[in-house]
Amino acid sequence: MHKPVHAIEIFLQPGEVYFGDRDTRIRTLLGSCVAITMWHPTQLVGGMCHYMLPKHPAGKRGTPDGRYGDEALELMLREIRKTGTCPSEYQVKLFGGGHMFSARQKVSDDHVGAKNVEMARILMKLHGFTSFAEHLGGVGHRNIFFNIWNGHVWVRHQPPVPEENLPSGGDSKKRKLCK
Repeated sequence: MHKPVHAIEIFLQPGEVYFGDRDTRIRTLLGSCVAITMWHPTQLVGGMCHYMLPKHPAGKRGTPDGRYGDEALELMLREIRKTGTCPSEYQVKLFGGGHMFSARQKVSDDHVGAKNVEMARILMKLHGFTSFAEHLGGVGHRNIFFNIWNGHVWVRHQPPVPEENLPSGGDSKKRKLCK
């Protein structure tokens, strides 16, 4: 299916969850955060969550908070139930969990991105999901584009600029990199 004439674009901020129909593209920017996309191939509905931390701190539970992986998935499952579809009918894809610090710093298994990836895998197993595609870990950030009309997810991965390639000097030179 081609892009709908009246497609809407949703940009997810960290901690947000969005569920939509065939006229929707969801996009986000990930660093150490993780995004989970879910798509129903016959109903052409789906959603994305963008969580920042694996789970809610102990003792601070209330209404589910999309900033935490365990609760973001809970919010996604609520949206699925509202459509009258079953979670097992969805194609799930996982993205993000990058190491975001200096290219010179050793990437370890205990940075927040790695913990977010670990939580995504735990949640998939806990809820009986199989990941259809993944782009996880590594170094740098990712732009994610999810077309609900056809289920395609596009990833643009950008490794960090090595420190030796950054311009030296005043702030004005550094700002030019952000354009």
